[in-house]
Amino acid sequence: MKKQYVSLFTGLLFFSACATGKKAVTVPAGNNASTANDGKLWASLYQQRAAEYQALCFQAYNLAKLRLDEALQHKGSRPLAVITDVDETVLDNSPYDAERAIHNQDFDLAAWKRWTAKAQADTVPGAPAFLKYAAAKGVTIFYVTNRDEDERTGTTRNLRLYNLPFADDVHILLKNGPSSKEARRRHVAENFDIVLLCGDNLPDFDARYDNKPAEASRTAATRQLMQQFGSRYIVIPNGAYGDWENAWFSFGKLTPAQKDSVIRAKVKLDKQ
Repeated sequence: MKKQYVSLFTGLLFFSACATGKKAVTVPAGNNASTANDGKLWASLYQQRAAEYQALCFQAYNLAKLRLDEALQHKGSRPLAVITDVDETVLDNSPYDAERAIHNQDFDLAAWKRWTAKAQADTVPGAPAFLKYAAAKGVTIFYVTNRDEDERTGTTRNLRLYNLPFADDVHILLKNGPSSKEARRRHVAENFDIVLLCGDNLPDFDARYDNKPAEASRTAATRQLMQQFGSRYIVIPNGAYGDWENAWFSFGKLTPAQKDSVIRAKVKLDKQ
């Protein structure tokens, strides 16, 4: 069955390459992808090719614009700010994810940093227009990302490639210590009224998702915060990776076989 999936992925990628004039990607001989990496390849293909993915992103950023306009109508004495994540919220890293998955490889920090140093990620649909609109309305943008400090140059270059506003050292807040973004959000809140937070991963929004919570705790926190989603929290779809999968794997480094076992244990099946 897995070999059938790999053949299907190869056919899909070949078809996509023919349609776009790009060179087809071939799967290495003998590649037996894990269920987890099979899924990541599907997710990357969806992110790159599906009009539905674009529609979801446009929907999110259209809603963000509506909420921002509401906030501007009731602006107080403090300046307004939008906090946004970078990866899969502003920048599209699906080529990196697809390259790893099609070779049946897990995330690798060194390979990831080689990718970010290239500064060639495309943008997420709707993100540039929204950020430029917010800046034109006098709203300050802060990019709160868990990229490391040694990724600053590539990150700045990539954002500036699309003339995104506030792409400078003051407004790009990288990880410098704990992965939690709470301290950086509070830093921004000292001088600004944060009207919107945009992200693809729930720790982008609230500290209740920090400290590696289990799946049940994440679900409970989401229900507690349900009124914030679409109001102050704008979620961008990301089916390729995130703390949602880390919670399944107990935030540990499991082997591909162990990940497959977890997935098979958790997925709901129509048992005949």
